[in-house]
Amino acid sequence: MSKQAQKSMQQLRVVIVGHVDHGKSTLIGRLLYDTDSLPAGKYEELQAICKRRGTDALEWSFVLDAFQAERDQAITIDTTQIWFSTEARDYVIIDAPGHREFLKNMISGAAQADAAILVVDATEGVREQTKRHAYMLHLLGMRQIAVVINKMDMVEHSTERFEEVSKEVDHYLQSIGLSANYIVPISARNGDMISNRGDNLPWYKGKSLTETLDCFEIESPPLSRSLRFPVQDVYRFNEERILVGRIETGMVRKGDKILFSPTNETATVTAIKVWPEDAAKVEAGAGECIGITLDERIFVERGHIGSHEQNPPMLSNVFRANLFWLSPKPLKVGNAYKVRYGTHEATVTVQSIDRVIDTDDLEQYENAGEVGKNAVAEVTLRAKDMLALDPYSDNQKLGRMVIYDGYDIAGGGAINMDGYADQRASAPKSKNIYMVDHLISDERRAVNKGHKGGIFWFTGLSGAGKSTLAMAVEKALFEKGYHSYVLDGDNVRHGLNSDLGFSPEDRAENIRRVGEVAALMADAGLIVLTAFISPYRTDRDKARAAAPELFNEIHVAADLETCETRDPKGLYKKARAGDIKEFTGIDSPYEAPDNPELVVNSHKNDIETCVEQILKYIEEDVSLSDGQNVSLKEKAIA
Repeated sequence: MSKQAQKSMQQLRVVIVGHVDHGKSTLIGRLLYDTDSLPAGKYEELQAICKRRGTDALEWSFVLDAFQAERDQAITIDTTQIWFSTEARDYVIIDAPGHREFLKNMISGAAQADAAILVVDATEGVREQTKRHAYMLHLLGMRQIAVVINKMDMVEHSTERFEEVSKEVDHYLQSIGLSANYIVPISARNGDMISNRGDNLPWYKGKSLTETLDCFEIESPPLSRSLRFPVQDVYRFNEERILVGRIETGMVRKGDKILFSPTNETATVTAIKVWPEDAAKVEAGAGECIGITLDERIFVERGHIGSHEQNPPMLSNVFRANLFWLSPKPLKVGNAYKVRYGTHEATVTVQSIDRVIDTDDLEQYENAGEVGKNAVAEVTLRAKDMLALDPYSDNQKLGRMVIYDGYDIAGGGAINMDGYADQRASAPKSKNIYMVDHLISDERRAVNKGHKGGIFWFTGLSGAGKSTLAMAVEKALFEKGYHSYVLDGDNVRHGLNSDLGFSPEDRAENIRRVGEVAALMADAGLIVLTAFISPYRTDRDKARAAAPELFNEIHVAADLETCETRDPKGLYKKARAGDIKEFTGIDSPYEAPDNPELVVNSHKNDIETCVEQILKYIEEDVSLSDGQNVSLKEKAIA
């Protein structure tokens, strides 16, 4: 393979970001000149432009100004891609605008990059857009960052000023979880430390900018990771049906059994198609654009993700997002937006705004009412249907997303599944299972007991009073002759669910088991009272699905402040101290019911009032219809 071909294969995409007027365009113009990458005649054109404008010094920023409007405004208003080469390899530079009005273009550019250069003016230091751009690099998971301290000629090449600004930049980057791989002093206008070291910075012994770029690593195709094959389209040629897309991670081979999410359908790969055609092609890996044919005509469409059955993407209709909001219309709870990740599009609703972060001082505001333009936030989004999701921490390729309001980019960021479990339903492992028909009807059981069975699911934060109320209601029911029993979180975890912890997956399994047990008990004619935080709506919906006609959701409502004040078991104190991880309401979410059958405000009413409300509701729900009603007193006498 020729040296030129090797360089092309090693192409690195670098985004250049920074505050407006800190010299990004000047840097790129000079970089192209110093690496002999300017198109033929461009240098002479630049000289002519500067002469017409009456400037003695060359304005390297004019190299990138493709539009007269940009020169007149003296700002860059769009991303621009520029190709240049060093001796080591080829580069694509993505010039992202620094002006705050054009941050959405910066997101588009940064999302495509493998590495970043953050430009900081030596005279001004870290400014507003410096911080915003750096935080966006953090949200997009950028791990390779070089900082250039520009305009060193304006501070007389002072090593003290370089050290001062370097510490300022480094302090901010570390505060948001980033670190600079290199910090380089430069003068873009004069060419110092760009490609040539120059004569003005002899005290700096580190690498020049081009040497720094050559040290960035090109991530090798992640062949060893779990297969992710987002379907781009479905083609039909004659009788063949070909699923087309790019393998983002892992490998696929002819004969592999592939699981498609979110439908959970599987089929075997019968052929791998490439262009130009290669009949001998039997496997493909990350980075390859291919087509595959299957042995079965299962339903697959654009946006579905192919994987092996081991380690598939998570399935969920709710997820968190760390996002940067760009729209002039604020993001609000209840608003609907379109999200795109990989090849998939989905409509989501904002369930909650969990935290808004001021990128200037990193102050955090919890439970904010809205997210304004250019703000960073952590939000929870909910979709109507199940989505195949990879959190950014697991898969950078598919963990990035863009949010649209109508046809406009409104924001972007990273998918975060912290606190949420995989909702992928698993089929029963046992075979030859058959439902048993009882010889006693529900009606006969009800008449025998004098009331119908039912499930009354108490949900709310720890400390809201669920167990206290459930026990009090059970006592009152018992004294009236009803057959009832309480399933409490702590009691169940001592036996039935003693093998479960408090991870999102274990929480989901805990509620699934309790839901099935409650359904069996209610089917036997008991009034079942359950007292579980059960923080996720999806899990409560699954518990309801076990016996939908018998299920009643009771929200024991109390705000977090009230619950922390009560803190009967000292759990909030331990959670705040970091001794308990993933504690609901602190570092794990609680999703309040949308439309519960009953809401009891335990922070406004005393226990007796709450018990009376719940008791009245239960008695009305389980009472027998006319003709079946046998008074408990008559039954007891009989």
